[in-house]
Amino acid sequence: MTELFISAFITLFVVIDPPGCAPIYAGLTKGAPPAQARNMALRASFIATVILLIFALFGEDLLSALHIELNSFRIAGGLMLFFIAFDMVFEKRTQRREERAEKVAASPEIEDVSVFPMAMPMLAGPGAIAAVMLLMNEANGLEESLVVLAALGAVLVITAAALVSAGPLIRLLGDRVEAVITRLLGVLLAALAAQYVIDGLKGSFWS
Repeated sequence: MTELFISAFITLFVVIDPPGCAPIYAGLTKGAPPAQARNMALRASFIATVILLIFALFGEDLLSALHIELNSFRIAGGLMLFFIAFDMVFEKRTQRREERAEKVAASPEIEDVSVFPMAMPMLAGPGAIAAVMLLMNEANGLEESLVVLAALGAVLVITAAALVSAGPLIRLLGDRVEAVITRLLGVLLAALAAQYVIDGLKGSFWS
C-alpha cells in the first residue's frame, strides 16, 4: 500500500504540478488583496478537488453517458490555456489590471480566477483527470482505491499551500523579476497548451 501511495502521489504531483501552478496563480491575482487572493486559492483547490473526485469515482460512466472522449478535454483545455499564455507573454493583462485598479477604489472585488482558469483547466485539467481515472481503474478493491484518493488529497493540500504562499513570494522578488517570470511561464504554458492539443488530436485521429 505504501508503494501504491508513493506511486500515485508522484504521478499526481507531476501532473498537477503545484510548484508550476503557484507562480501562474500569483500573476493572475496580482493586485488582489491578500485575503481575497488566499480565499481564491483555497476555493480553486476545493473546486479542483470536487472535480477530480467526481471523475475518479464516476469518470468513465460520465464520459460514456455524454459520448465524450478524454481527447476532447485535452483539445479544449489546451485552447483555453493557450489564450491565457498569450495574455501572459504579451502582457495583455496590464491594461485590464489598470482598469481593475480603478475599480478597486470603489469595490474590493477583483476578477475571480478560482474557477477558471485555476480550478479547471490548470489544476483539474485533462492530464489530472486522465491520471486520476487511470489510477482508480488500476486500483483493486476499496482499500487500494482509498489509497489513491489519499494520495490525491495530499497533492491537493500541497497545491493549496503553494497557491496561498505564491503571492507573497512573488512580491518579494519585485515587479521586474515578476514580469520576467510571468513571460517565461507564459511561454512554457503555451507549449503545454500546444502539447495538450497535439495529444488530443493524436488520440482522436491517429490512435
